[in-house]
Amino acid sequence: MVSFPELVALRAESARLGAVMAGLDDRDWARPTRCAPWDAAALAAHVTIALDRLGPMLAASPPPEATVDAAGYYTRDRRFSPEVDAARVDQAAEAARAGGPAVADRFARTWQATVEACAQAGPDRLVTTRHGDPMTLADFTLTRVVEVAVHGIDLADATGRPRWTTVPAAAAVAGFLLGGPGRLEALGWDPVVAIAKAAGRDEATGAERERLAAVGAAPLAFG
Repeated sequence: MVSFPELVALRAESARLGAVMAGLDDRDWARPTRCAPWDAAALAAHVTIALDRLGPMLAASPPPEATVDAAGYYTRDRRFSPEVDAARVDQAAEAARAGGPAVADRFARTWQATVEACAQAGPDRLVTTRHGDPMTLADFTLTRVVEVAVHGIDLADATGRPRWTTVPAAAAVAGFLLGGPGRLEALGWDPVVAIAKAAGRDEATGAERERLAAVGAAPLAFG
């Protein structure tokens, strides 16, 4: 078993999101989210599907080299085409038909299995994403931390819960979105505030955009 920073962050943030899911009731699961047309159940199903992709990726043969990093994964290209978007929306909506509690249970089982599989493979294992991106497992795991953390904010807002981020995820996601380690400290913002603004969950003022640009934050394509 091998641990690495991105995996530590994924474990912590997934456990926190799973605990929140376990406390939702039927009304919470049916609440709309900013990720229309998904309700809370479909959003949670989407996050589960995003984590579940790692199993088949690790079962496949590794590519010869990694040519895409975590930032490159969020390029606005075919992965955000109308066809891919429609498939993404429909797949999550279909999975959500099982009901919120079933989605929460699947999420719990999925994140634990994913973390275990990643620990066995190690950070330098090469994988190919469903979009054809050859990446290191560490870089792809970072994209999963981003998915869990950013959609955790979406779920918190939809269900009226306080926003959160765990310490390992705050370091990983804020550092990634802001362009490198130490940028969050330079910005001087709360980690959740920085993540929400950098990921487009909260609108940044002109002055805030200038501050984000000054520390090296680069706009990425998010769904």
